[in-house]
Amino acid sequence: MKKIVCVVDNAVQRGSPFWGEHGVAFRLEVDQVCALFDTGQSGTVLTHNLGLMGGCPRDASALILSHAHNDHTGGLPAILSQKPGLLPLYASPDLFRPRFSLKNGEYKSIGPPITQTEMSQLADLRLSDAPVEVLPGLWTTGEIGERSEPEGRSARHFVPHNDGWLPDPYRDDMSLVMETPEGLVVICGCCHAGLLNTLAHVRQTFQRPIIAVLGGTHLVDADEIHLQRVTEVLRDRYASPRLYLNHCTGERAILALANAFGERVNPCPVGTTLTFD
Repeated sequence: MKKIVCVVDNAVQRGSPFWGEHGVAFRLEVDQVCALFDTGQSGTVLTHNLGLMGGCPRDASALILSHAHNDHTGGLPAILSQKPGLLPLYASPDLFRPRFSLKNGEYKSIGPPITQTEMSQLADLRLSDAPVEVLPGLWTTGEIGERSEPEGRSARHFVPHNDGWLPDPYRDDMSLVMETPEGLVVICGCCHAGLLNTLAHVRQTFQRPIIAVLGGTHLVDADEIHLQRVTEVLRDRYASPRLYLNHCTGERAILALANAFGERVNPCPVGTTLTFD
């Protein structure tokens, strides 16, 4: 049995005891062994929600980071302090490139809350550009190298370069792939590499049909032409996989996809639980 639970998201259901914040985290379970994918923006929300789910941070066997932004890495100290130096942490080798957001004329750091040195002391770093099997049938995508379709970009994101700034190349962005008998489930953090680029990479790498896509797809700033392209490709190339969308997808994109695919599109707030054989 394989299970995916949304632990952190921007949204919670009305009346829920869970807390929400701008960020995302998933708890993934394979035959009762669990891993965490991203950590949300704070340890406070992450540990509160995990506690309500009966999954305290100490029971994680691995941690995977989709990319370096602090709305995905903010809970790192709370997780890593539970097993100092022991928890395997899977991420891109580009994770530690400094990243900034331009706001009101100032460049503000939006990277992890702990340094590379601190992280290497608190975790068993396993950085790779190639796909890695974290748990049986649960893989990282590795780097999404081919990006012929639009990326999930923000005009505010930059990295330092020489004495100036360049748009963030998002080389650290990756997703997860869960193998099921029916096909592949793709779990996204933010999809800065671009949703369609990510799906093309997964299909080429794993050579199986994609049956579902979860998480943040960074379509929040997508225009009508981009959303139409996404809709057409999902329908014609991927046979309309089930979509469980949250975080940076954006309400307009969710509505457009729901209009195209009906009940195959669902929101994925905190507490959403999906199971697969």
